[in-house]
Order: sequence, then C-alpha cells, then structure tokens
Amino acid sequence: MAMQRREFLGLGALAAGGALLGTRVALAHAEPGAARFVLVIMRGALDGLAAVPPLGDRDYPELRREFALHASGESGAALPLDGFFGLHPALNFLQQCYAARELIVLHALASPYRERSHFDGQDVLENGSPRPHALQTGWLNRALAAMTRPATRPAAREAGVALAQNVPLVMRGPAAVTSWSSSKLTVLDDDTLARITDLYAADPLLATRLADALTANAMAAGAGGEAGAITPRSAPAPGTRGNARYAEVARAAAGFLRREDGPRVAVFDTNGWDTHANEGGAQGQLASRLGELDTGLATLHQELGTAWKDSAVLLVTEFGRTAAINGTRGTDHGTATVAFLLGGAVAGGRVIADWPGLSSRALYQGRDLAATLDLRSVLKGLLSEHLTVPPRALEQEVFPDSAAAKTLRGLLRS
Repeated sequence: MAMQRREFLGLGALAAGGALLGTRVALAHAEPGAARFVLVIMRGALDGLAAVPPLGDRDYPELRREFALHASGESGAALPLDGFFGLHPALNFLQQCYAARELIVLHALASPYRERSHFDGQDVLENGSPRPHALQTGWLNRALAAMTRPATRPAAREAGVALAQNVPLVMRGPAAVTSWSSSKLTVLDDDTLARITDLYAADPLLATRLADALTANAMAAGAGGEAGAITPRSAPAPGTRGNARYAEVARAAAGFLRREDGPRVAVFDTNGWDTHANEGGAQGQLASRLGELDTGLATLHQELGTAWKDSAVLLVTEFGRTAAINGTRGTDHGTATVAFLLGGAVAGGRVIADWPGLSSRALYQGRDLAATLDLRSVLKGLLSEHLTVPPRALEQEVFPDSAAAKTLRGLLRS
C-alpha cells in the first residue's frame, strides 16, 4: 500500500529532530519478513570501560581513579550485569533489557582498524574492509543487495530512504537508497566541534578551557541566556531537552519500521562521544550523553510496539579510549571498546567477552584495552541469522578479506 502524503509528512516532521541532535537516519527495505534491524553508530569513540566497567578487574580502579565506578555501597554505583562487569548507572533501560534477556553486551571488541583517527576509524567501521578508504560502498548496503538478488527474482527494488543531508557510507552502494533531510540548521555541528576538540586535545590547557566553556555555555542556554557560537547540536541542556531530541529521532525510525509495508532496516548516528577532557564518572559529561541515548532507546522500544519482538538493535563506535584517565580528566583515542545488541529478537542476558585484562602487560601498546573480538564476527552472525544474508555473500562481498573473523553464532533467538 502506498504511503499517504499526510503519513509521510508526519514521519518527516518526527525525523526532523535528527538535525537538532547531529544524528542521521537511514532506512532501507529488505526482503519481506518480520525481522527489523537498527544500526546506531556512536561517532566520536565511546569509552567502553566507562559504559561497561570491569568491576572484577583489580587494575580497573587504579586506572580510572576518582572516575572508577563501584559495584555497590555508594551513590551512582554501577548497575549489575554478570558479577564481573557492571553497567553505567545512566543506562537504566539497557539494564532492564539485560534482565529481560534482551541485551547482549560485547566487550573488548574492535574493528580491524588500529590507528586513532576518527575519520579513518569510521570509514573502516562503515566500509566493511580492513583498511580506510579501500571501498566506496558500505557493508550494510552490500548486505541488502545480496539479500535481494536471488536467482528466482529480478533485480532489487528501491532499497530505502536516508533522512539526512548525506547517506552515511554504511548505506551507500548497489542497493538503491533515497534521501530526505530537514531544513533546520544550527550554528555549529558536531563534526566541526569534534575537529576543534581533536585540535585542542594535544594542549591540556586548551582542552580543559574548551570543555569548561561548553559546559558553561550549555548552562547559560538552559537558564535562558543566549547560546554562543560554540554550542553543539547535541549539547544537553538541563532537564529533558536532550532526552526529547533523542526520543524524537527514535520515534521517526520506529514510525518507518513498524509499518507493514515499510522498511526493515534503519541506520542513525549520534555524536559527542569524544571525551578528551572532563569526562566524569557516575555523573558528568559522559553520563549525560549515555542517559540521553538510553532514553532514546527506551522510546524506540516503546514506539516499535509489537515489532520490537522481531527487532535487533546494534550500537557500535569506531574505536575505544585509553584505559587510564589523562591529565585533563578525560580519555584519549584508544582501541577496543564495547558494543550493545538489544531487542526482542536477541538471545540476551549475557556478556560476551574474552577479557584480556587491564594490567600494564595486557594493555595494547601499553595504553589501550586489547581487542579480543572482531566486530565483523558479530556483524556476520547478526546478518546471517537475523537478515538471512547468504554466508558466501558475507565472506566475499559484504566483508572482503575477513576470513580470520569467524562468524559469531547464537546471537538471536531460535
């Protein structure tokens, strides 16, 4: 059934919230079926040791100092997971998913990329190859194309729509994707702010001053003052304004996915995870970001309705952050990190981690959490079991040069 003009405009109005967040949403039609898949890219490099602290690792408290979370007994204690790992206290909805066996936490995970450039790291994350700029198409688009090329059927129909000024790389490729974007503009976007933050990161004084200025500016805007020119689109104001913006994007994605004749695959990204200075612990900059994201995921769950039981939502980031807190009370670019897989279709209630440890000898290059799980192994398992992408296509087309990344099976409910 064709989408009525009023329905399309209504969904477009919801998706316009993405411009306020610096999020980009892309949606794609897969083959007919109940399975829904949502990919959330957390641009900026999420601190996996903060989001999912290894409370049982004896080296963790010394590395994280005053920002280390505790299992119990103090305000802002980590939420319980499996006894060794905890969950940041801002991630209440994710903890509920874990308790309902609808969340898998994947730790000490990384893409094949081992340098520390956001832009190259994101390129590898999205292109599906071991090298930046090796491919001009994205792994998810190639997976969609592989799903729609059975011998008994003609070429694929239009694969979807991107609610953004530009379709993200992960969704570019042979499967046709259209795009739509909001006309809402802001003074400074998160990509520009990320570049400035990176530029200042090498100077402790400048990094600290920038972080303090952003915090003060957000407070002034929330108190009724004028927001200055450095206010990022996703900067959280006091109260629920940030939460509302995340929730608006989640509603837009769910509005498309829950339709019987709508798309089955969605992609959106969030920014602001580059925490070089004043990262915080149970409270602070990162906690605010995590809380906003958690609220958005809860909204996605609510808005998907009955489609949630057939859904898998994967949250990934380009790389992790250093194991130790730096001189500006933040963390720098690292290697391994954490990913989250949640949804009604997920065989959850567990942490998957071959934990390498945080001793100085165990750290990668003496500074980072070492990677023991290849992100491509997770993606192969998810795409084969949930979206029924043929194994041969996964190995040859979707993730070329990935023979060493063995498919991780058993992620979805049978």
